[in-house]
Amino acid sequence: MIDDSYLKELADPAKPLAASKLTELSAMGPEEVSSFLSTWLEMAPDRRQRLIQILIDLGEDSVELDFAAVFFIALGDGEAEVRRGAVTGLWEHDGRDLIDPLVGLLQSDPEAGVRAEAALALGRFVLQAEFDTLRATDAERVEQVLRRTVDDLAEVVEVRGRALESLGGSSEPWVSDLIQEALESAERRLRLSAVHAMGRSCSAEWLPALIAELESDDPEMRFEAATACGVIAEGEATQHLALLLRDDDDEVRQAAIVSLGQIGGPQAKETLEELVEEGDEGIQEAAIAALAEVDFAEDPIGFKVRD
Repeated sequence: MIDDSYLKELADPAKPLAASKLTELSAMGPEEVSSFLSTWLEMAPDRRQRLIQILIDLGEDSVELDFAAVFFIALGDGEAEVRRGAVTGLWEHDGRDLIDPLVGLLQSDPEAGVRAEAALALGRFVLQAEFDTLRATDAERVEQVLRRTVDDLAEVVEVRGRALESLGGSSEPWVSDLIQEALESAERRLRLSAVHAMGRSCSAEWLPALIAELESDDPEMRFEAATACGVIAEGEATQHLALLLRDDDDEVRQAAIVSLGQIGGPQAKETLEELVEEGDEGIQEAAIAALAEVDFAEDPIGFKVRD
């Protein structure tokens, strides 16, 4: 059980939120959750927000920690940034008990940033549906609420785009139609999301469109297209990604290197080895990491980290 004195300390604005102590909030039982809820309601909004951010960081550093109970409480908080942080904090939670809260946030949260985060988070359930690990009724509900969001012209374009990205993991024919429509949209955000969704689809049918976008005037579009090519991992994209190694934008170059590592093959390997010899320090490090991924894919048993 969490000590009552510690709960009082959590609510005290004069006491610092020590990360080392916050691990006590991991894997709370029902009684502990009830006690913590009372404390949570006493905390000032900025302190709740700070608490959520610390827990997110702790969870990223240690997979053994489980703050899901705290994040579920925070989903109903009055502060938008707290709700948004709670959705982010639940990034590894894939239980169906999260579907209702996320759908509720997507449909009715007053803040677009929270709705966008909820739309993106629902993507994990789209993937579950694709692999037949989600109840059919849940799958239909998730996909339909995302589809309505994409089609809702009154919705903020960022939210619509995030919903489309989540739907990218579905092989339903109507999803391909939505992606194509978004790619032809006048809205830049939707075009970017369409390219992101192509990558999530893992379908080589989008490769010609992605290769075309590698030559876009928009560096963010080139980044998204390069990243998507890596996810799809077709060798046809290798020579086109190699051209991006001379791109003016550092993030685009980095994305191209990562994708070459994901695609692998002799041509990609040769290109990456040249970067190790000739690139600057940042490029060399990225190329070494990409080559390690190629080596692992070729021989996972005999894999050795490159110097």
